[in-house]
Amino acid sequence: MCGIVGAVSTRNIVPILIEGLKRLEYRGYDSCGVAVHQDGQLRRARSTARVAELEAGVAKDGIASGTGIAHTRWATHGAPEVHNAHPHFSGQRIALVHNGIIENHDELRAELQGRGYEFTSQTDTEVIAHLVNHLYDGDLFDAVQRATQRLKGAYAIAVFCRDEPQRVVGAREGSPLILGLGEGENFLASDAMALAGVTDQIVYLEEGDVVDLQLGKTWIATRQSDGRFREVQRPVRTVVAHSGAAELGPYRHYMQKEIFEQPRAIADTLDAVGGISPELFGDGAYKVFKDVEQVLILACGTSYYSGSTAKYWLESIAGIPTSVEIASEYRYRDSVPNPKTLVVTITQSGETADTLAALKHARSLGMEHTLTICNVATSAMVRECKFAYITRAGVEVGVASTKAFTTQLVGLFLLTLALAEARGRLSEAQEQEHLKALRHLPVAVQAVLALEPQIIAWAEDFARKENALFLGRGLHYPIALEGALKLKEISYIHAEAYPAGELKHGPLALVTAAMPVVTVAPNDALVDKLKSNMQEVRARGGELFVIADEGTRIDSGPGVRVIRMPEHYGVLSPILHVVPLQLLAYHTACARGTDVDKPRNLAKSVTVE
Repeated sequence: MCGIVGAVSTRNIVPILIEGLKRLEYRGYDSCGVAVHQDGQLRRARSTARVAELEAGVAKDGIASGTGIAHTRWATHGAPEVHNAHPHFSGQRIALVHNGIIENHDELRAELQGRGYEFTSQTDTEVIAHLVNHLYDGDLFDAVQRATQRLKGAYAIAVFCRDEPQRVVGAREGSPLILGLGEGENFLASDAMALAGVTDQIVYLEEGDVVDLQLGKTWIATRQSDGRFREVQRPVRTVVAHSGAAELGPYRHYMQKEIFEQPRAIADTLDAVGGISPELFGDGAYKVFKDVEQVLILACGTSYYSGSTAKYWLESIAGIPTSVEIASEYRYRDSVPNPKTLVVTITQSGETADTLAALKHARSLGMEHTLTICNVATSAMVRECKFAYITRAGVEVGVASTKAFTTQLVGLFLLTLALAEARGRLSEAQEQEHLKALRHLPVAVQAVLALEPQIIAWAEDFARKENALFLGRGLHYPIALEGALKLKEISYIHAEAYPAGELKHGPLALVTAAMPVVTVAPNDALVDKLKSNMQEVRARGGELFVIADEGTRIDSGPGVRVIRMPEHYGVLSPILHVVPLQLLAYHTACARGTDVDKPRNLAKSVTVE
């Protein structure tokens, strides 16, 4: 969500800024812009279209410079209109871009209006630009430091001043920002991917840091507990960032491509697993895993559903009490902390603001045993947690998560087995049986993908609907939730998921012939109960779409359409059953003509609360 790129160089950096924005497009945005220091003046171009249109406008206007900043915006304050797009100016002296949310912007706006500043947008960002301008006294680095002392909320900013050519200043608090070091030139970005091919020398700025970029030199100062700043040194890391997703090849959209990449992503995630050991998650994990008394999972969206699935595994296999919390809710309620809790965060990007804030809250309550399941090894979440398992899904461009979800489930199942092993609940025979099943997963998923033609036929019917109900029981209820989420994310069909046993406690009132009911039907101990729930739907004239395992004895008939899964996969079957639901959402969205990879109002990386 939102992207920042900035640079100071002796060459024209506008192509670098534009290319950086293109590499950040996958995060989602509704406007974009670039500003430069050119011929002693501030110049900018902004657009509510795609970065490609911005690029054309920049070329047409002849915008070129060695100093500049650029931004992709996902609207929070103010509609996605050009006057709300970044960069924002304060007069003709300060240009600024911002990720995050300033909570005291109303108070600051009133103060600055009283000082004569005129606002041309509804954003909280313009407040920062005017505040920096108000505090500027010939030294931009000092003005930004003093401005950040007045800000409440989360931010990453990049700013330059007309009066100081070849200088850009950045600052961060609660939103990611990195410094890229080049030869005689320096860069800022919200993500190392934006600088792929430009520099691999990266400094990850920490909370409260303000960074000064000039030609061939940089300074970092950090805010101390008394509010004052002191100069600090941050480690330089060599980061080989992926320059972007591969070409689409034979696929129509990145989401479809990423669904079909799941066998490889799962195989890669399991590549280094020779056996089950707590040390898969980091040195010292065995002692912690042996001593913890419970697990607390913190996550948002799709990651929350992977955690909800893992709760069943952790309690039934590892025998450890587990709670799963929506990260955005957890930190705002009173809870009962236990220092012997293993706090597990799940995040694709590792930069999800709500999950990072929830982690910090858990630590503030005295829970110091922290672990993350994450897809980005260099992310803030990995740096914040004591232990980690890095999934290897690769870059996921589609906003609706697919391969990140299934690889999260693989990482969480490994965590389950590692905790079981440390607690003496995993025999050698059981370990080998689970490892065999894990290693066969890529082949099993490939077989499920072969069901795509049958799912396309379902999607043609779904495309004409406006509502859908998803049912699952036990371990597969979170998979029903994930299937409903996928459908509403990209097709804009209203969809809800329920535990099938809850059907008669309310949702049955919604069931008519116009309400398709998707049922996840594994061949497990609850299958007979599930059949009874399905009969409740048929008795009300509802149409069932059933994803059934072999041996369930559920057959197609009037009002019942069945897709047969290639094999039953025991406790790992959620990983297989979610794949047809991903394909159903994808092909339904295609049939309805929506923007599959960039659904309206949504962003890939949610870096604001």
